[in-house]
Amino acid sequence: MTIAVRPASVFEDVAAVIGPKSPTANVCFCLSYRIGSKLNNELRGPARAEYVAGLCRADPPPGVLAYDGDEPAGWAAVAPRADTSFARNRKIPHVDDLPVWSLWCIRVRPGHRKQGISHALIEGAVEFARQHGAPAIEAYPLDNGDARVDLTMAYAGLRKNFERAGFTHAADTTSVLAGHPRVLMRLDLR
Repeated sequence: MTIAVRPASVFEDVAAVIGPKSPTANVCFCLSYRIGSKLNNELRGPARAEYVAGLCRADPPPGVLAYDGDEPAGWAAVAPRADTSFARNRKIPHVDDLPVWSLWCIRVRPGHRKQGISHALIEGAVEFARQHGAPAIEAYPLDNGDARVDLTMAYAGLRKNFERAGFTHAADTTSVLAGHPRVLMRLDLR
């Protein structure tokens, strides 16, 4: 198995990983932290997909995809924090005024899990942010210790995976997801 991580510029591949099963669904596509809640609630069914297709055509695209051969196997959302709701989030602090990038969602498709794809996605997101001039990248993973995490809520990532990628604990947060506290992890790219 050879995993390649590339910018998420092919909408069909993004949809295969994070799109809803039904084209009329009003969920996912990893938009809740990327856009304001009003727009997030307004985008319904096909309009949601059209919005994400536009993001895939943008420069930079909305994140990175991991491929197992030609098959999209995973996704990581990464963008300048200023372009996300983390810029205004009251539960996740800003540790300084550096124009950091945020990495907030990691998704690996069923059938591809337990193969190191989440690690490849973190590394790929870091490289993507670096190539686009990010001075640092932040993530807001669960600090779950050895406790199991519901896969539905594991999208934020796990602290130990970010530590393994060289991120360090930068701050505690008051955000809790699936019963686990989230921490702010950061990697300096300068």
